[in-house]
Amino acid sequence: MPLGHIMNLDLEKIALEYIVPCLHEAMVACYPGNGSGYVRHVDNPNGDGRCITCIYYLNKNWDAKLHGGILRIFPEGKPFVADVEPIFDRLLFFWSDRRNPHEVQPSYATRYAMTVWYFDAEERAEAKKKFRNLTRKTESALTED
Repeated sequence: MPLGHIMNLDLEKIALEYIVPCLHEAMVACYPGNGSGYVRHVDNPNGDGRCITCIYYLNKNWDAKLHGGILRIFPEGKPFVADVEPIFDRLLFFWSDRRNPHEVQPSYATRYAMTVWYFDAEERAEAKKKFRNLTRKTESALTED
């Protein structure tokens, strides 16, 4: 079954529900291959604006049985997981919020991935506003002392 179907990625719904003017943040990850991984998490647990996570894998000749490094996605409300091997030239999209907690299982070879997060413009603006207000309150409290 295609992963897009498992994750319920409805592109028409994305276009109607989100305002995604441009990509905003990117990261290149390198796991050194000594059993390193990344614990189960959600990319956007606090409403920071990230709505879609896009991962591009850069690992030629990857053998998940030998090298590990599988991305395991735990789709919310589903009785199964989705295991994604980080093979070269694979492009993966999934929701960045609580619908898709995920982890990187231990890698036993150097593992590379490039991640780009697409932001919902309204949610991002609201998150920045909350951060500015919090920063002002903190600065205010510090200057009163």
